[in-house]
Amino acid sequence: MSQPVPPNQPQQPYGGQPSDGNPYAQQPAEPGKPTGNPFAGQQQPGQFGGGAPFAPAPPARNNLGLGILTALGTAIVAAILYGVLAGAIEREVGYAAVGVGFLVGFAAAKVGGSNPAVIGASAVFSLGAVYLGQLVGMSMVLGDLSGLSFSEVFFDRFGDVTKIWKEEADFMTYLFLVLGPVAAIGGARKAD
Repeated sequence: MSQPVPPNQPQQPYGGQPSDGNPYAQQPAEPGKPTGNPFAGQQQPGQFGGGAPFAPAPPARNNLGLGILTALGTAIVAAILYGVLAGAIEREVGYAAVGVGFLVGFAAAKVGGSNPAVIGASAVFSLGAVYLGQLVGMSMVLGDLSGLSFSEVFFDRFGDVTKIWKEEADFMTYLFLVLGPVAAIGGARKAD
């Protein structure tokens, strides 16, 4: 069945008297006397407590071409997401336009560094991303109203979409276009 468990016995501190009232503090070892640790003194540099075995690779920064490509790729993805959001709720969202710009600038500066060309490219690409996002959102709404698919409206009637965008553009539309590049510059500065 089961064995009776002996009651807990009070334990004495190891190695004599406690150090400053701490019963778990280790007393200094005497030279030549075993410490109870069979691996003491065998630790090699680069092992657990002996420092890092290698230096981590520095981040890819100050790469002008890669920073500009990152800005372009991020702008395309952000434009699509912004357009889908605007088309789904059938209105423009100022915070989303700011988010597009911030995301483009931040990603570009993380990869390309604080090079003025990277920051300028991220501002220009974020302006284009907000504009493209507005066109994608408008194409989604027009597709719902006309019974056509998004691709028919956006690709086959792109001239009509831009004409309607110009007619429907108001102060807020242009404000969102300005907020994108401003946020891109802010995002680039936050990345450093």
